[in-house]
Amino acid sequence: MAYKVAAFYQFAALPDFRELREPLRAVCATLGLKGSVLLAHEGINGTLAGDGQGVAALVEELARGTLFGGRLDHLELKYSTAGTMPFRRLKIRLKREIVTLGDTSADPARRVGTYVDPADWNDLIAASDTLVLDTRNAFEVAMGTFEGAVDPGIRSFGQFKEFSARHLDPRKHRRIAMFCTGGIRCEKASAYLLSRGFAEVYHLKGGILKYLEGVPEAKSRWRGECFVFDERVALGHGLRERTTGRQSDE
Repeated sequence: MAYKVAAFYQFAALPDFRELREPLRAVCATLGLKGSVLLAHEGINGTLAGDGQGVAALVEELARGTLFGGRLDHLELKYSTAGTMPFRRLKIRLKREIVTLGDTSADPARRVGTYVDPADWNDLIAASDTLVLDTRNAFEVAMGTFEGAVDPGIRSFGQFKEFSARHLDPRKHRRIAMFCTGGIRCEKASAYLLSRGFAEVYHLKGGILKYLEGVPEAKSRWRGECFVFDERVALGHGLRERTTGRQSDE
């Protein structure tokens, strides 16, 4: 059986996020879904897998159902497939942030960088005056990245602030193009850099996954594989599943 995998997020005000945990868990369990969802006051971030019907029903509930009352009407969604169930269980977690940066000045619901469609990404990063920045952790970068991208060498996204303070200068780096797996880390990172006075900050809409899905391999500037946080381990062009290696969903 092939499983459908949905990765999604949205920054939205959810002051009642604690009360949403158990109802959301019940919906996912009823639909036979497994995976992980983070809830925080700033929004939702998750990856769930199941049969196509169950995933579709969950997305419908998130976007238009009564549980969130229309607050998740701009979900960033990406779909892929897995030959076997890529998660061992269902986890709904409460967090301070749906992606941890630790700086309240970075509010993607208020201001973010300029989105760049995958079809336009190659031209942007080929420009000599563009600093191409990979915002992921070092072990993810080691598996694959875009040609010429800067690896910040961080162990966790929370270290991005320290990296930017040490190595980025708004007077020198006038145009920054950043990317991450699905787009959520770039939302925070672009909001943070804009709050620090950087003039032009761009980020790849839908992240690496959307790029690998839509850009033909012959025209791609991506090299290697894209790490994903489930038992598929990594995906290649066309979101092809890695054929060797498994890991836990922690």
